[in-house]
Amino acid sequence: MTHTARGTDIAVVQRSDTMEGPASGPVDEETQARLAERIGELAREHGLTVAAAESLTGGMISTALATAGGSSEWFLGALVAYSSDVKHAVLDVPPGPVVTATAASAMVRGVRKLLGADVAVAVTGAGGPGGQDGRDPGTVFLAFDGGDDHRVTRLNLDGDPKAVCATATVAALRMMVDGLEALHD
Repeated sequence: MTHTARGTDIAVVQRSDTMEGPASGPVDEETQARLAERIGELAREHGLTVAAAESLTGGMISTALATAGGSSEWFLGALVAYSSDVKHAVLDVPPGPVVTATAASAMVRGVRKLLGADVAVAVTGAGGPGGQDGRDPGTVFLAFDGGDDHRVTRLNLDGDPKAVCATATVAALRMMVDGLEALHD
């Protein structure tokens, strides 16, 4: 992230699939559960709390986190901001399109502040079958915020809405694992 005269530029890493499975097909709940368990281990080990902001995944990330072992010790909660109006009003997403790196960045910072979490993840995108905000179906932005560690990733996923949401969920959980591991390297 760099600060310029026009505002803040957010570096976006582009990926076409996740480390846990191809973007072209659904990812099973076992993978989501395994990643959520790892998040719980890392959060407990380091005494950290976790939150999430979701749009196109509609609660899939928070379901995985809430069903992980000992989640009441580290998972503070999540906000499903499916509506653009909710993103703008509750999570301080700037006016304009919501399928952007800027929106994902604002969402993750907003939910982290709102819930008082140490770390958070956010996801926004166009799940399909049609596009949104001039973005093709399968365009997804993920964000992680852990204070000094703030990152945004763009995914270009293939498949029906169910496959896009499942893959985005795994990618967000993987991003949370990576972020938690990086905080203590």
